[in-house]
Amino acid sequence: MSKPSGTNIALGVWTTLVFLFLFAPIIVIGIYSFNGGRLLAVWGGFSLEPFTAIVDNPAVRHAVAVSLQTAVIAALVASVLGTLAGMAMARFPGRWTGPFTLLLLLVSVTPEIVDGVALLPWFVTLGQDWALAPFDNGYVRLVIGQSLFATAVVTYIVRARLVGLDASLEEASADLYAKPVATFFKVTIPLVGPAVLAGGLLAFTLSLDNTVISSFISRAGTTTWPVHVFSLVRTGLRPEIAAVSTILLVLTLLVLALVARVLKRSGSSVTDTMAAS
Repeated sequence: MSKPSGTNIALGVWTTLVFLFLFAPIIVIGIYSFNGGRLLAVWGGFSLEPFTAIVDNPAVRHAVAVSLQTAVIAALVASVLGTLAGMAMARFPGRWTGPFTLLLLLVSVTPEIVDGVALLPWFVTLGQDWALAPFDNGYVRLVIGQSLFATAVVTYIVRARLVGLDASLEEASADLYAKPVATFFKVTIPLVGPAVLAGGLLAFTLSLDNTVISSFISRAGTTTWPVHVFSLVRTGLRPEIAAVSTILLVLTLLVLALVARVLKRSGSSVTDTMAAS
């Protein structure tokens, strides 16, 4: 067995340093979520008090609940719209495909600050000037704002999945006199299921940590967790901030593990599905 060369050793050391640089802040936050001190930056000994403070602090509980609720609904909306759009682009291409792709690209590259500034007066006009009550609701605003970018992402993933699949199964279903609705639910949806799961997971993650758009369009009583944390930066972060962040990180990893298990049973994987986009 040959010994590793100096180049391989150097690359291995460099890779390790890069990963440490990327993940060290997350590790530090996980450690400081057990900080018993008054402020996050001052270590006061190991304690579970930050986690119990989450239950005792109604503002933290409410902000986390708003973030989870809006992220789940936004992910569902983005999954439905993105799935339909991706299927249309892959199975029914035409002159409209190019302009629609450019529109999705515009949604993807537009800075969030621009989206926030644009959405705020639009929601004010619809909700207050035109008295359309749903657009004056903070939850509705957050779902719409957070699902914009997520829908484009899901569309890309679903389209890439369908483009790489042969349409013969869907054509065979039509040849056997199956109705389009039956073909859609019994053939197309199972084929594109892994991409929808991957896109929905990514949409949930993108919605959960959205800060810029949420800070512009949220109403009183619908402050999300990232916006709440951002507002506390000026007054000093407390350890329970790190505790909630750790819990959300663990929740995200659990969801990822669940999706990976589902994808594995379908004969695919998270990396293969995401790489196809």
